[in-house]
Amino acid sequence: MKELIYVFLGGGTGSVLRYYVQELLHERIIPYSFPWATFTVNIFGSFLIGLFYALSARFNLSPEVRLLLTAGFCGGFTTFSTFSNDGLTLLKNGFYGTFIFYTLISITLGILAALAGGMVNGK
Repeated sequence: MKELIYVFLGGGTGSVLRYYVQELLHERIIPYSFPWATFTVNIFGSFLIGLFYALSARFNLSPEVRLLLTAGFCGGFTTFSTFSNDGLTLLKNGFYGTFIFYTLISITLGILAALAGGMVNGK
């Protein structure tokens, strides 16, 4: 039961931070022409999950803390569903090239970011 509380707390924190980043980027900084907010949180979240797993191995963090940071925080912060909806919106609006670019760059950089985050442990 306590594991669920850790995931809940991390997920809530990650979701609120994701919402704040999306509001900040799209409402105040960058007019919407590309899903920058979703792209940013997903790439940064991919880096963080790699980092958190590496740090949990390096410093022997408890399973509860690892759950809070990975399944909780990163799960709430990153968003595959919004990525999917943004892609669909690009397709519906006829931005096929942008859709292909967004999809490929998100997946490629997401994997590379997780790898980079995990390199803290030297593996």
